Amino acid sequence: MGKVISLVNQKGGVGKTTTSINLSASLAVLGKRVLLIDLDPQGNTTTGVGINKGDIDKSTYDVITGKCKIEEAIIKTKYKNLFILPATINLAGVDIELLERSQLESNFSKGTQLKNAIDGIKDAFDFLIIDCPPSLGMLTTNALTSSNSVIIPVQCEFFALEGIMQLLNTIMLAQKNLNPNLDIEGVLLTMLSRTNLGLEVVEEVKKYFKERVYDTIIPRLVRLTEAPSHGKPILAYDSKSKGAEAYLNLAKEVIARNGTN
Repeated sequence: MGKVISLVNQKGGVGKTTTSINLSASLAVLGKRVLLIDLDPQGNTTTGVGINKGDIDKSTYDVITGKCKIEEAIIKTKYKNLFILPATINLAGVDIELLERSQLESNFSKGTQLKNAIDGIKDAFDFLIIDCPPSLGMLTTNALTSSNSVIIPVQCEFFALEGIMQLLNTIMLAQKNLNPNLDIEGVLLTMLSRTNLGLEVVEEVKKYFKERVYDTIIPRLVRLTEAPSHGKPILAYDSKSKGAEAYLNLAKEVIARNGTN
């Protein structure tokens, strides 16, 4: 059965989408069948794997609101083993729609719509990677309810741990009320510049999260920021770059932690 992993941090600009794209693509290159789920209304993950938003007929929005089955919305990307459930701007209003429906229908659970959809297709994939929006609203709640675990990307900067306590509280609430089996898969250090401050942050995060921190650290690289604008994961954009090497190493760690070959 496929492992469902959400990338979560309510802080924007921490490398969440970059990691969702490149971890998924790296897992796929290593022979794993991967579904990348774009849960961010900005849809940057969708365009980052080369999907033109004008070509999208059905999206995550249609799946969560029950307008279509998940199988109808999944798109095969041009990369082997990599599929995507795309997002469009329609997703921006889904919180209100789910709330209104839950008020009208007593048995409607606004936090489990994604889980209900995913449960039927999990067996078709080795990994399902969810890119969450930079907030802790209903979309992220749906992701946490659906997931086996979360990866928390943490930027190597001065305010790295600011807001992490709020995120951990949200994860604990999800464990208590929605998904008792939810686990922290790992903490990923991103955007490392080899300054004294960057290295201090690495030590601080490792002290706090201990063995949950991945050995792989994602460096701050221009090539990594360029790749999504070309609709390509870093492995397709510049396979020899340090960014490609880092995400392949991360994918190997994720596979090793999950006990699969």
